[in-house]
Amino acid sequence: MKSIKHLFAIGWLCATALTAHAAIDPALLNPLAGDDPDARIEAVNKIAALANDDAFKLLNALKNDSLYANPDGHVFIVEDKKAYDPETGNPVPMPDGIDGITVNNRLRGAVEGALSGFRLLSPDNSERLAAALAMQKGADPGQLPLITKALEKETDPEIKSVLQMVAATANLQSPDAATRKAAVEALKGSSNASLKPALEKMLEKNPDGTYIEPDESVRVAAVGTISAINARLARTEFVGNLFYGVSLGSVLLLAALGLAITFGLMGIINMAHGELLMIGAYTTYVCQSLFRHYMPGAIDYYLLVALPAAFLVAGGVGIILERTVIRWLYGRPLETLLCTWGISLMLMQLVRSIFGAQNVEVANPSWMSGGVTVMGSLVLSYNRIVIIFFAMFVVAAVWVILNKTRLGLFVRAVTQNRRMADCVGVSTGKIDMMTFGLGSGIAGLGGVALSQLGNVGPDLGQGYIVDSFMVVVLGGVGQLAGTVIAAIGLGEVNKFLEPVAGAVLAKIAILVFIIVFIQKRPQGLFAMKGRSAE
Repeated sequence: MKSIKHLFAIGWLCATALTAHAAIDPALLNPLAGDDPDARIEAVNKIAALANDDAFKLLNALKNDSLYANPDGHVFIVEDKKAYDPETGNPVPMPDGIDGITVNNRLRGAVEGALSGFRLLSPDNSERLAAALAMQKGADPGQLPLITKALEKETDPEIKSVLQMVAATANLQSPDAATRKAAVEALKGSSNASLKPALEKMLEKNPDGTYIEPDESVRVAAVGTISAINARLARTEFVGNLFYGVSLGSVLLLAALGLAITFGLMGIINMAHGELLMIGAYTTYVCQSLFRHYMPGAIDYYLLVALPAAFLVAGGVGIILERTVIRWLYGRPLETLLCTWGISLMLMQLVRSIFGAQNVEVANPSWMSGGVTVMGSLVLSYNRIVIIFFAMFVVAAVWVILNKTRLGLFVRAVTQNRRMADCVGVSTGKIDMMTFGLGSGIAGLGGVALSQLGNVGPDLGQGYIVDSFMVVVLGGVGQLAGTVIAAIGLGEVNKFLEPVAGAVLAKIAILVFIIVFIQKRPQGLFAMKGRSAE
């Protein structure tokens, strides 16, 4: 879509150029046919400064090698065996003895930079904004007239603000000290890190000991602007780490929530829990494939089917495991750990046999693609925002099930006193099966969320099983609130440690902290109370 808009904008400019009849001063055209590279680049900048359709047509012809000159140095545009005189903008008979104007890499770069500035005059808002953001990284003083003209015509406040920054960036190279100082001070409100090298260069010295920027007031202003940009970047980085920490915590929460039920409430050490996440992710992939094949027009809604399907498939697999294997191993933690580890290997091999060993891609729906830009440069992706709210919804649903439903009442009864619950008519075996199925189904929902953040493979769950156990143990066995706080806390700590210590050392530091914490407080953040603690 962006390419179509770009082509439309270029086509619009070309069409208007063909109908224009304004003249370009021959004094600007003659250097293009000469041999002086500096004069040719200066001519390109001056032509671009005209900021009109004829200038665009000429520069576009120079870029496409359709600009010619006769022996007298008169320049012509030749397209489709038709000649145009840029001095008048009118068609002329094909001149004799013309030769193509050679364009080297340096001149081509100047032409492309000048042409990019013309996008500032596009009728499309997104095209103008993209052009302004691109020019902010390195605007040339020769583009100032074009930028000024674009500023005069611009009505969009966001684009106008960016253009003002672009103009200030271009003015950093002005020969006038007052203009440079005003440009430096204007950049104080920017959060663009690419501006820092140009400002820092002003503070450097030449080999003879003099400053590159000779005016002291400009250097002082540059120091203040660099400090302001650094402070703004630090705030942006902090907010970014905060958001991505909550995002990581939400993923850990979805991965650990099912384990908090099977391990926290039932005491089952399920090493195959990660593979239940993987099953949920592959179920999402299957739903996406079915939608692509049978309902391609509704592909954006495949998640509405994938969520219940992943819950039912993963929950069904969990129920089968509980009824066939785990029910015989209650009260035997070591045998349960070894058995479920073997089951995890079997599930991974089963998935490899069906889907292959290579990762498969699960694409985000269009409404989850992209993101929202805040604080100038921080992009909050839609898929992570959706996952955060989805995790909150799942936690609320689990709390309602465990505290407000008949199943939750029976689960709490069996957890507190299995023998007494059995004596009063509660089918403890059925409750065990349904509880394990619920925890497995929630793991399947976690797999759906993980599929929206990256590729899906047979080893997907292996990266989350250890983190999930850490979340459950740190939060407190059987405590839903502790699981939520531990997941978000570990996500935040991990994201803030990674830039300082690296990803591996951050993981090691968190593991050491949890080991020390459990030594001092074995019950976790929230201890179980009453009969549940016995």
